[in-house]
Amino acid sequence: MTHHDTAPFDTDAFLARPLTARLATEGPTVRPVWYLWEDGAFWVLTGPWARLFHRVREDPRVALVVDECDLATGRVRQVLARGRAELLPFDVPRGRRKLVRYLGADASLWDDRFRHYLHDDPAERGTVWLRLAPASLTAHDLSYAVPG
Repeated sequence: MTHHDTAPFDTDAFLARPLTARLATEGPTVRPVWYLWEDGAFWVLTGPWARLFHRVREDPRVALVVDECDLATGRVRQVLARGRAELLPFDVPRGRRKLVRYLGADASLWDDRFRHYLHDDPAERGTVWLRLAPASLTAHDLSYAVPG
């Protein structure tokens, strides 16, 4: 994996935050996704109900960006990743880690559709992981001083 920084910041800490990534597939098509950054890869839930699943099966080349732009603080950071996605079997422990990032630790408070991801039979529902272990990962810190 190639890795470039324009201004260094802790990429792993940045990617550990519950930000939304935008994932692009051939077409091109871009969609917002929740992700888990773990073991040097982005993990995204998908399945046959989603166009993402079919697009990646047809052409696994993807690009992804996670970014933040906070006008109040001037913090502007982005991580860009490219590579070939793979579709892998779903596992509940990783699914729980992903959803806890966005929804909190108490699953009883989650919307039912998120609980279904963990409790429905993946073989019946078709839930799988899209895993992107980036061939390239680029981090940019474009932050600026806020006047005043």
